[in-house]
Amino acid sequence: MKHVILVDDEQSVRDSARQWLELSDFEVTDFADAQDALKEVTPDYAGIVLTDVKMPGLDGLGLQKKIAAIDPHIPVVLFTGHGDIAMAVEAIQGGAYDFVEKPFDPERIVETIKRALEKRRLILENRHLKMALSDCEGIDSRLVGTSQPMRDLKQEITHIAPTIANVLIAGETGTGKEVIARSIHNLSSLKKGPYLALNCATIPVAMAESELFGHVSGAFTGANGKRMGKLEAANGGTLFLDELNSMPMDVQGKLLRALEMREITPLGANSSKSVNFRLISAMNEDPRTAIEEGRLREDLYFRINTVKINVPPLRDRKDDIPLLFSFFLERAADTYGMSMEPLGPESLPLMISHDWPGNVRELKSMAERYILSPLPPKKRILKLMSAKLGENPPSAVSLKEQVALFERHLIQESLARNGGVIKDVIADLDTPRRTLNEKMAKYGLKRSE
Repeated sequence: MKHVILVDDEQSVRDSARQWLELSDFEVTDFADAQDALKEVTPDYAGIVLTDVKMPGLDGLGLQKKIAAIDPHIPVVLFTGHGDIAMAVEAIQGGAYDFVEKPFDPERIVETIKRALEKRRLILENRHLKMALSDCEGIDSRLVGTSQPMRDLKQEITHIAPTIANVLIAGETGTGKEVIARSIHNLSSLKKGPYLALNCATIPVAMAESELFGHVSGAFTGANGKRMGKLEAANGGTLFLDELNSMPMDVQGKLLRALEMREITPLGANSSKSVNFRLISAMNEDPRTAIEEGRLREDLYFRINTVKINVPPLRDRKDDIPLLFSFFLERAADTYGMSMEPLGPESLPLMISHDWPGNVRELKSMAERYILSPLPPKKRILKLMSAKLGENPPSAVSLKEQVALFERHLIQESLARNGGVIKDVIADLDTPRRTLNEKMAKYGLKRSE
């Protein structure tokens, strides 16, 4: 909604300005008194304020300061006479958005208001995204996304997490397999127990058995003390083994025995120890390929594969890119102590044109580079995505697919912005109820989400 609050004590000025603005498709509410206008301003106000500087009582500068106290991100544009320019510049330094000199140039007023409204829209969109993220509970606080593949994944995790079944997570590098493993642990009956994660690809082959099973003093050269292995340390909780197919085959055999017997024998020890933990494993390749190429024991595969979860790559859930990117932007801004500039709608086609071979990890890295870039926001994303699309030509994304993704994004953001109130979404998007209902059903959107 393109709303403008117009404040000027001269009736003729208000009438002419209102006429220009309404012809330009703005919705205008005008006031002769700044105090009356102030009553219409709230932190959720989605428009801008256009005010004269010199007025009896509360003047334009005073109004700007009071508006800033309500919400410093509401754009205030000042009407100024020639002698008021220095005053207007000072007001801008104090937080005003811009000023327009009298006599008015209608085209300049319209362009200034359009830019100010776009800035306000982005501010509110970013604010609602933050609120949506901060309100997330349980699995939604870890697995960000509302696309159909993510909804299916969350439902599957919620279903199997309370059990003690071993889980195999399959997915490409960077899809968030460890995040899923921790989510399963947090939703399980073992959540009060330990959660340990180990990347098998980073363990030196000679140390793999000791790392998993532990050792006693003198078990091998350099074993000067006793060490507890990961299997024992995970007792009563969850052990996550990433890239399990990188584990030496002989150690895989000992792991299989530990899972079957629920006991381990540390290196150099003469007696075994009972252990009880849930194993979650992960691989970034087809297990069958690893078995055929002699990197994974088939009998171990059957043991760890009680439940298999397939994590969709980011290219198969591009609906989630705007929300995920905003989530990572917020975290990067906090990490680096920098301001967060939200993305504009022109960025979405570029982002969905990329196949994201590095998946969520690549998107997170890009969000950090975006935050650290010195370029203006619009140029940042253009430069970052142009470099990516140049290095990795995208697979064809049809115009129909791009339009559908953009349409879904607009409806989703309007639902969030209006708290799921359908009549407000209808007004916001200026679309009939039946059309909105059909689009929401088509894209799997629910106002409750």
